[in-house]
Amino acid sequence: MIRVLVADDHAIVRKGLCQILAETCDIEVTGEAGQGREVLKKVARNPFDVVVLDISMPDISGLDILKQLHADYPRLPVLILSIHAEDQYAVRVLKAGAAGYLTKESAPAMLIQAIRKTASGGRFITPSVAERLADALEYNTECTPHEQLSDRELQVLTLMASGKTVSGIADRLCLSVKTISTYRARILEKMNMKNNAELTRYALEHGLVD
Repeated sequence: MIRVLVADDHAIVRKGLCQILAETCDIEVTGEAGQGREVLKKVARNPFDVVVLDISMPDISGLDILKQLHADYPRLPVLILSIHAEDQYAVRVLKAGAAGYLTKESAPAMLIQAIRKTASGGRFITPSVAERLADALEYNTECTPHEQLSDRELQVLTLMASGKTVSGIADRLCLSVKTISTYRARILEKMNMKNNAELTRYALEHGLVD
């Protein structure tokens, strides 16, 4: 039996995923989490074969949780589930150690297939993601401006685009206001933009925020 931890901050989504997996004979949801810190605590205390993780968690970003899990439990497969299209985050999370990437629009059968494959030690990658990953590794080039950002810069960008203030972002990430302001300046420079309004418009157009 494949033991799965389902991590998503929306209870309705978690329930739906649990119902899908309950229809299988070889997969069992043995844990649920709605917060990032809860994910880390449950993994530390319980054995899981696969973690299904939403990239948009409220307290710690899914990307940061992924990195922590990959560092502490390198053999534990983490399957990222996201509302964002593959071209927004897939290559980034795979480079960070994810075993696979699925959008929430994927068919239930694909989720089951992904869990089975990653639990057996494989990676679940769609053909389009495989092509983007190969291009990124071979040429070390990025296709869109936001892909030039570091993981932390991308996180700050998405929070700004969601309407968070500099002080609010600083509190959420446990960083100083000065540090967040520095990140903001770097983001504007790298993306050749002048203000938050341009950043927000870009983030919305590219599906970086809900």
